[in-house]
Amino acid sequence: MLLTLVAFVVALGVLIAVHEYGHYRVAVACGVKVLRFSVGFGKPLLRWQPKGSATEFVLSAFPLGGYVRMLDEREAPVPEAERHLAFNTQPLRSRAAIVAAGPLANLLLAVLLYSAVNWIGIQEPRALLASPVAGSVAQAAGLRGGELVHSAALGANELEPVRSFEDLRWLLTRGALEGERVRLEVEPAPGAMHREVLLDMAQLDTREADAQLFRKVGLLGPWTRPVLGEIMAGGAAQRAGLRQGDVVLRIGAAEVVDGQQLRELIRQSVRAEAAVVQPWRIDRGGQQITVDVMPDVQKEQGGSVGRIGAYVGAPPELVIVQHSAVEGLWNGVVRTWDVSVLTLRMMGRMVLGQASLKNLSGPLTIADYAGRSASMGFTQYLVFLALISVSLGVLNLLPLPVLDGGHLMYYLWEGVTGRKVSDAWMEQLQRGGVAVLLLMMSIALFNDITRLFG
Repeated sequence: MLLTLVAFVVALGVLIAVHEYGHYRVAVACGVKVLRFSVGFGKPLLRWQPKGSATEFVLSAFPLGGYVRMLDEREAPVPEAERHLAFNTQPLRSRAAIVAAGPLANLLLAVLLYSAVNWIGIQEPRALLASPVAGSVAQAAGLRGGELVHSAALGANELEPVRSFEDLRWLLTRGALEGERVRLEVEPAPGAMHREVLLDMAQLDTREADAQLFRKVGLLGPWTRPVLGEIMAGGAAQRAGLRQGDVVLRIGAAEVVDGQQLRELIRQSVRAEAAVVQPWRIDRGGQQITVDVMPDVQKEQGGSVGRIGAYVGAPPELVIVQHSAVEGLWNGVVRTWDVSVLTLRMMGRMVLGQASLKNLSGPLTIADYAGRSASMGFTQYLVFLALISVSLGVLNLLPLPVLDGGHLMYYLWEGVTGRKVSDAWMEQLQRGGVAVLLLMMSIALFNDITRLFG
């Protein structure tokens, strides 16, 4: 819990500070006097003003936001001698640049974070496929598990190398959400001739981008040995006499080939809301024995599933993914662009009713992911920061009046018509923007509570 809180606060502080610094730095460069640079709202906890600077820097109590206060005749009287330093007296291009600088700073931060991960290197699972989910797109395409993915592509694009299962997962996510076919070049077995497999993502219902979506794709994780890990006290595994390190060879009449198949067989061991007792053939220290296992029944979206109260599957085989300086930077740019486009498309689909509003996430989900990524290591936390930084940058560029994108919309009107938006219209638009933003925040918070506590 403490790690989650610390990771969340650090993430917010970094992302907000970078966003506001973008506004601040460009404002100073354009000759605007900045009165205050604040990270957070409410009561100031810490404040300082560098010698010779006109700007007061503030760290405030409520961390969900920040602001840069500039000299502006619309907010307070400005002495005639300083009127040329006021924001509202600047030419249109300068005002637009200052407003756009915040979101662009977040996108630039994402590029640098993704690049840093590429340069440092990160341990990721090898792109060795587990058994596909029954009835999934992957099974329909002819995948059986154990294939090594060498390269992949969306639609008619050229095949590109797949360095890890995370590379593949990202491509599958894009394919599913964009309704694009995904081509895989796989090695069915060590030394076997490569073949191409086509995953038809167009048939998927992608209104909700959740775990069920990947079950429909069918590739939930990399290949792992069908071995049992930690056994939980009081669970079905302990009651049946199973032990950590047991290798599962067979459940009933089904031969078990990997951890993913084992998890699926456990999930499916429920009939008419009741658990089914099945004989398990296991290898324990070189000796084969049979035990009867009756899983616990757990309610889940779509019905009831079996659970045994044990970690199922050995850790996957890992590879270190690392890029050169130029390649790492370029991949950082590409990943930031791809995530930005995907985010905009998802938002557009939600507005048009083609995607569920359940995809909106708020601070509770972000905090949860922050804690998880931090517990997985420094590079995973950097990836999380990059993803949230992209989301923050894209969100602020939306044409909502209370956001940076809304102000850019005003400036576009001014540039096209030659006159500024009137104060009356500005007030009405601001009210509408606040209402939309509050609605989005309420939906996101409801989704958070449903995911975490529902």
